[in-house]
Amino acid sequence: MSSRRSRASVSEEEINELISRLQTLLPSARRRGGNQASTTKLLKETCSYIKSLHREVDDLSDRLSDLMATMDQNSPGAEIIRSLLR
Repeated sequence: MSSRRSRASVSEEEINELISRLQTLLPSARRRGGNQASTTKLLKETCSYIKSLHREVDDLSDRLSDLMATMDQNSPGAEIIRSLLR
């Protein structure tokens, strides 16, 4: 059973590497510089950051929909927007 568990689990070294990579992706962790945050705090910040990105995407999508609704669908601007969405 322990051999099956060891193959399926992630080593502590791999977890540390993933946490380190995650720190490089979060703006709040980059601002802290070399200060190490706890793993729990880092994961909470990650969840919060992902939620804020989702809100930003939703907001941009709404704004884009509003813009498209006011444009002539055959205009060059509408075509540019459609090409960016592909």
